[in-house]
Amino acid sequence: MQSGSVHVDVDDRFVATVTLARPPVNALNGHLREQLTTAFDSLQERDDVRAVVLAANGPVFCAGADIKEKQAQAAAAGEQRRAERLTRETFFAVLDSAKPVVAAVNGAALGAGAVLTACCDVVVAAETAFFGMPEIDVGQAGGASFLHRMLPPATVRRMVLTGERVPAAEMYRLGAVAQCVPRNELLLAAGQLAAVLAAKSPSAVRAIRTSFTTVDALSLRDGFRLEQTITADVSRGADAAEARRAFVEKRAAVFGPSQPPSR
Repeated sequence: MQSGSVHVDVDDRFVATVTLARPPVNALNGHLREQLTTAFDSLQERDDVRAVVLAANGPVFCAGADIKEKQAQAAAAGEQRRAERLTRETFFAVLDSAKPVVAAVNGAALGAGAVLTACCDVVVAAETAFFGMPEIDVGQAGGASFLHRMLPPATVRRMVLTGERVPAAEMYRLGAVAQCVPRNELLLAAGQLAAVLAAKSPSAVRAIRTSFTTVDALSLRDGFRLEQTITADVSRGADAAEARRAFVEKRAAVFGPSQPPSR
């Protein structure tokens, strides 16, 4: 699907690649947010997609919010609130995806761009990529709550308060980036990782993905209890039975069509 500023391609490994395509720096304006939200929502209903790569065209992954649009919104009644609501929907379309998401960060991931990577399950970055929260330099704030999902609190504070840009190698050292690879190997590495995720039991992956986002808001005791309940439910399904048979028979599992995620 080639739709304006967001392109979606699906390969024979059950992997969809969602590509930001708004040159020159893939800045998030309202139109791009709407298209990205729609793209992720539509992938939830597709049986031929079991994992997603979030990538970007050009030298920059995403430079953050479109500042020119923000200036215009500040002068129009109600536009600021509408934009904030759409921003939340965009981030949570990625975060709440029933299909695991691998970010392929090719260059700068700044502000809302860094937040997008924090909404993904795994981040693969080019060696030349870097991450930052420069909002403080343009009279803005926000996004720290998402960064806490991938970075130590002290690092988040430093990034948000100083606008400092953190290289991919340092993000890898901190555990926020799973792989740091040459730029020309980025999509290959991200695609291979997504293919590994896509080969797992779809129902188990969907349940685990849901538990991640739910458990974060619970106490340790309640979160673990929820995980136990989800595990028991998943273990009774056809995917689980096939996974066990394949393990015993020392072969690759063959899973049937995914069921639509519960609403």
